[in-house]
Amino acid sequence: MGFAEYDRYDGLGLAELVRRGEVSPAELLDEAIARAERVNPRVNAIVIEMFDEARRRVAKDPLEGPFAGVPFLLKDLSSAYAGVRLESGSRMYRGYCPAQHSELVRRYLAAGLVVFGKTNTPELGILPVTEPALHGPTHNPWRHGRTPGGSSGGAAAAVAAGLVPMAHGGDGGGSIRIPASCCGLFGLKPSKYRMPVGPDEPERFFGFSSEHVLTRSVRDSAAMLDATAGEEPTSMYFPRPASGFLAALDAPSTGPLRIAFTDEPLLPAPRDVEATRAVERAASLCESLGHHVERARPRFDAGAFAKAFFYHFAIAVAGELKWAERHLHRPARASDVEQLTWVLAMAGRSIDGGDAVVERRVLHVEAAKIVSFFGDYDVLLTPTTGTAPIEHGALLPTGLEARLQDVLAYADTPAVLRLPGLLDRAIARAYDFAPYTPPFNVTGQPSASVPLYWTEDGLPLGAMITARPGDEITVLRLARQLEEAQPWFDRRAPTHA
Repeated sequence: MGFAEYDRYDGLGLAELVRRGEVSPAELLDEAIARAERVNPRVNAIVIEMFDEARRRVAKDPLEGPFAGVPFLLKDLSSAYAGVRLESGSRMYRGYCPAQHSELVRRYLAAGLVVFGKTNTPELGILPVTEPALHGPTHNPWRHGRTPGGSSGGAAAAVAAGLVPMAHGGDGGGSIRIPASCCGLFGLKPSKYRMPVGPDEPERFFGFSSEHVLTRSVRDSAAMLDATAGEEPTSMYFPRPASGFLAALDAPSTGPLRIAFTDEPLLPAPRDVEATRAVERAASLCESLGHHVERARPRFDAGAFAKAFFYHFAIAVAGELKWAERHLHRPARASDVEQLTWVLAMAGRSIDGGDAVVERRVLHVEAAKIVSFFGDYDVLLTPTTGTAPIEHGALLPTGLEARLQDVLAYADTPAVLRLPGLLDRAIARAYDFAPYTPPFNVTGQPSASVPLYWTEDGLPLGAMITARPGDEITVLRLARQLEEAQPWFDRRAPTHA
């Protein structure tokens, strides 16, 4: 049967209809599956179907929770759902099925969500685009052949195409905010350690990674934070307690915010005219709402930060392959992963332990400078991405660089990493596209992309709100003000269900 008015509502709106008996969870699920079957072949957002699992769930006892009966999608990375494949976009994990739910998945189910599939992600979540060899590229619903961002690109494409009102994502260097920017959505990265990552480990990617959702409305993001945030029995660290995120959206104003804004890339990258327009229009809108707005930015050693962050990325990839060997019961081989993944792992293995510790200290020193900037400002406003959504393949090496990477992967020796500029160009391309998001994964600050700007040729490019550590409420309240002043909920991508 389905429900034709499905995308007139956000997640909370659909759940309210279920509570009032105006629509059933089965009808919502039928509509979501029908939309997926109709549109997914064009966008390639869903890569693992869980239709039968979802139908069994809605056929059981009545669902409870703030999102009872709402269809939902998990990102196929760090989202263990017992008995369902968790492949992380990699041949290395093809066919792997975890035996138990992750804590976050348990909380999603307790909130009443009906999970009916998993979304595409780059291999191991490494890149800010979604083009894994395992499943192929995900297309941006706003422009076929353009990236939806990464690593939560499948999630963003599914929401932007109208398959679900919201979907799960994760952010270790911008992977919620970048896809939100590329697909015209709201995407919040919560504070470090705010979200559960257990039960198997107390943190991911040195604590830089935080999971949450990509949504069409700010209130869905706030309500989901209420439903899922907070320490768990295996937590080793957690930020100061916070709750009432949804209620805070309607609380009386505490007065104007002190907002700094900049179009200067925070990490080494050229300025882009569209990114400048996106943040300047957002700054003007904030000023019109009565906030104190001025041009300013944190001052820190961007080059040292960028190098240190890459070191951490390379070490993490090397470690991921070592960890995977426990699953494989054999050494990892180049044929198990994509070439870039193997090259990054070789780079990680080549880094001296002492150098790794030094680069970690560098990150901490530079992160402290960034956090100190917020002694004078409540919010920093920047573009979310360095450019509008790029074409598929734009981050891949070409010519001599591609041939050198071929040699490197074939030789399987870190010695050739000393070839001048071999990795520098690949790193520069990634930072050109994503020069604003990674610093706040390191500082652990809450940060969100808000969809306020579309380029003249119709591509979205978000503005990013970042507040002090632990202060999601300021991010959410300012985002809600912007949403009310310049609504985006009814904008529809050309590829839409």
